[in-house]
Amino acid sequence: MIEYIKGDITEITPAMAVIECNGIGYAANISLNTYSAIQNKSCTKLYIYEAIREDAYILYGFADKQERELFLMLISVSGIGGNTARMILSALTPSELCEVISSGNDKLLKTVKGIGLKTAQRIIVDLKDKITTLGINPQGSNSALFTVAQPEIVEEAVAALTMLGFPSAASQKVVHAILKEEKNLPVEQVIKIALKRL
Repeated sequence: MIEYIKGDITEITPAMAVIECNGIGYAANISLNTYSAIQNKSCTKLYIYEAIREDAYILYGFADKQERELFLMLISVSGIGGNTARMILSALTPSELCEVISSGNDKLLKTVKGIGLKTAQRIIVDLKDKITTLGINPQGSNSALFTVAQPEIVEEAVAALTMLGFPSAASQKVVHAILKEEKNLPVEQVIKIALKRL
C-alpha cells in the first residue's frame, strides 16, 4: 500500500498532479484544495489513496492527511465514489465541509455537481459524528489570491472541468461568464464557482 509519494512535480493541473519519484512518474487525481497548496512548488509530498478496481488502478493525492481522512469518510457513504468525493473537496475546503456537515446544511452540499438532496442528507447523517474526530476548525480558509493572464485561467479552468467530466463547450461558456462578472479570480475560485453552475 502506498502511504505517500514524495518527489518533483513534473506536471500539474487543477485536477491532476504528476509526481516523479526515483524515475517513475505517478499521476494522482487531486482536489482544488490540494492544487492550491502545491501549485507553486517544484517538489511535494502527497498522501495517497489507492482505488484498485478490476478495470482501473487510480491514485488520489492529498496535500495533508486531514483531507485524505475526509475523502475516506466521504467514499464510505453509500453512493459516493472517488470522483464525487473529489468534486466535494474541490467545491469546499476541509474546514468548510466540516462546517456544512456539523451544521447540517444540506442545501449548500446540494450545490455540488452530482449531489442530490438525498445524498447530501445521507452524507450529513453518516458523517456528523465522525468529523469531530478530525479536529478541523469549521471555518472558511482564505487561500491566497493571485492574478494571472485571463486566457491562461480560462484554458486551465476549462481543462480541469473537462477532466472532471463536464463537456468542453459548456465549461467554456460558464468560465467566460464567471470571469466577465469578476475579472481577477484565481483559477481555483473560477473552477469552484463553475462546479456549482454546471
